[in-house]
Amino acid sequence: MGIVTISASYGAGGADVGPAVAERLGLDFHDRAIPAQVAGRLGVPVAEAEANDERVARGLWRIVASLGTMPDPVGGVVPMTPQPDERAFRQQTERIVREIADGPGGVVLGRAAALVVGDRPDALHVRLDGSRERRLEAAVARTGRSREEVRRDLEANDAAREGYVRHFYRCDPAASRLYHLVVDSTAFGLDTVVDLVVDAARARGIGR
Repeated sequence: MGIVTISASYGAGGADVGPAVAERLGLDFHDRAIPAQVAGRLGVPVAEAEANDERVARGLWRIVASLGTMPDPVGGVVPMTPQPDERAFRQQTERIVREIADGPGGVVLGRAAALVVGDRPDALHVRLDGSRERRLEAAVARTGRSREEVRRDLEANDAAREGYVRHFYRCDPAASRLYHLVVDSTAFGLDTVVDLVVDAARARGIGR
């Protein structure tokens, strides 16, 4: 079925585009919430994982602990460790991303999935971005929150997510060479962005 990875900066609409693309392609969508299966493999209580997710923008560990919800296609449990470190979270998340790519396929949002999956013919790697000010305006319009509150979240999330990719993969998550399709999603309506991604995915033979 193939896999579509979507890297989206804050305010670029990844949480809206991802599910819409998945529905159009007939694939499962995998979002950024704490994965029950990753938590289970590491022996981490879901409540603890959810607490980390609420503090996602406060540091690198929070980013590692909020890498995304994904089904476990093949099962399996990693022996419990008292305090899994950030490397353990990353390794198990990478394992599940690869299982999805090798198995049922899907649309994966975040988690540096383009770098995890790599250059395989049944993958489409997408980057959604835009200028900081336009992403700020878009996020304010979608959430109805104050500009200053959204600005703080935008700056914290941009820095933390860039830090995560640079720390573990030694590259810039915004580098165009990592993706097949880079879209300024603040310059178009989200329906148009979805159309672009779906057309590109079908051109690579991805979807039902």
